[in-house]
Amino acid sequence: MLNLDRQVPRYTSYPTAPHFKPLESPEAYFQWLRALPTDEEISLYIHVPYCAQMCWYCGCHTKVTKRYDPVKKYVEALQKEIQSVANHMPKKLNVQHLHFGGGSPGMLSGEDFSALLFELKKNFKFSTKTNIDIELDPRLLTEERVQAYAEHGVTRVSLGVQDFDDTVLKAVNRKQPFALSEKAVKLLRQYGINDINFDLLYGLPHQTIESMQATIVKTLELAPSRIALFGYAHVPWMKKHMRLIDENALPTKELRLDLFETAQHLLTEAGYVAIGIDHFAKADDPMAKGLAERTLQRNFQGYTTDACATLIGFGASAIGHLPQGYVQNEVNTGVYITKVNNNQPVSVKSASLSHDDKLRAAVIEQIMCYLDVDLTPICKAFGVPENYFVEELERLAPYQGQGFLEVRGNTVRIFPEAKPLARLFASVFDVYFRVPSETPRHAKAI
Repeated sequence: MLNLDRQVPRYTSYPTAPHFKPLESPEAYFQWLRALPTDEEISLYIHVPYCAQMCWYCGCHTKVTKRYDPVKKYVEALQKEIQSVANHMPKKLNVQHLHFGGGSPGMLSGEDFSALLFELKKNFKFSTKTNIDIELDPRLLTEERVQAYAEHGVTRVSLGVQDFDDTVLKAVNRKQPFALSEKAVKLLRQYGINDINFDLLYGLPHQTIESMQATIVKTLELAPSRIALFGYAHVPWMKKHMRLIDENALPTKELRLDLFETAQHLLTEAGYVAIGIDHFAKADDPMAKGLAERTLQRNFQGYTTDACATLIGFGASAIGHLPQGYVQNEVNTGVYITKVNNNQPVSVKSASLSHDDKLRAAVIEQIMCYLDVDLTPICKAFGVPENYFVEELERLAPYQGQGFLEVRGNTVRIFPEAKPLARLFASVFDVYFRVPSETPRHAKAI
């Protein structure tokens, strides 16, 4: 009997973060930075690990603060880290993409958001083509903040909507009426920020087919350009606040699938293009174009059209990706600030990429982005025999026997109805995942 409900990674990196090792010396990261070509186009990520209130479903690295002073001190530390990292780079490199994540980066005052942009622009090259994205909590949105976003060229906003049903939101400690999200969308568009993404969740307590239908109908009223429909990952052994959720109110595995299918049907019927396992985009959106042209990427922000080989992360827990491998900052926010203020390196973990890592990363990314992969051209590009993955194809055979996917020669194609299991099939190509873990590290496949 096949176990379809295994705990598997989300594959926003390969190797995945649990397999990063302690950084032996910060000098290794500095060498990676100094080795970047002077004409390299890069992406930047800023992590803001603060929220005004803890949502019980949250799996992010964040902490609650009722005062703004800790956020202010954190912004000052970020400015110092940006300057320190820039000092190790060959020159001011061109920034193609900047993403603010969290936590709730919308907690930043307009003044502090501007201060960070000034610091970044002092150390890196920005242009009118630079994409600037920020994740926002509609409950924190103010005109002062939106004005700052517009002045600094923010091009896309992701609004944390999650659901529009009051009963569902109350069960996860998030009071957010529809009118509030509607007001946020209107304010953003008023200032010319029209590329708006909604983050929705399925698998939350008390969700029903009817409540999901109602949420999607209201979503369509506001017409975001993209929608991320994430499955709630209930991991109370990792995130203790999830223990506050009534597990008896969580939908069954079968209902979870029905909730996703219901939302997907309504969205595609309305003209949205299904992207990967959990994204939807309007037909004229760059992400839909990326799907058609097979230029999609997948990183720690999920699906993206950002093709930069270098992503530099700033802030507590932030992860960067350079051609040589991954590097992660100190997770503890207090320790991070102390290290920055004492002029100590904040990078603590890394994962150097072998040739095999890069090869398998390419395969897994193809599966996650397109739900299919032709291994032959990938093997050829990496200079390995075409039968390099013969063992993995054999491991997929039982899933083919159950009608979830098709294997023809060196090509794997996942059937549309089995899309929610794509992470499970991708894990077959993950050599690190084959080593048993003493403690659970990931959410279940379904």
